[in-house]
Amino acid sequence: MRQGRVFYNSIFAGIITETGDGEYTFSYDSTYIQKYPNQLITFSMPVSSKVYKEKRLFPFFEGLIPEGWLLDIASDNWKINKNDRMGLLLACCKNCIGSVSVEPTELSENE
Repeated sequence: MRQGRVFYNSIFAGIITETGDGEYTFSYDSTYIQKYPNQLITFSMPVSSKVYKEKRLFPFFEGLIPEGWLLDIASDNWKINKNDRMGLLLACCKNCIGSVSVEPTELSENE
């Protein structure tokens, strides 16, 4: 299982997880829900205590991963398979352009 801490404008917003059976979940942090109920990270996942689940990486997070030549550089330098979308998200999206960033958690490093 791998996890990443999701930030919105440097504010901790929630956790994205790749489960052991290949599913993905995203849940907003309870403090974020209370303080920022209208500050959603994407329209497809409004701020809620609901745990969002998908069989593939959520399209919003997929869109944060580099493409083209930049993906080639990231994949080659970090030795991450281009099909390992969660691995690329955790490796490449700590300093994204835009409001949302993803940082790997300790759990990710201990797979």
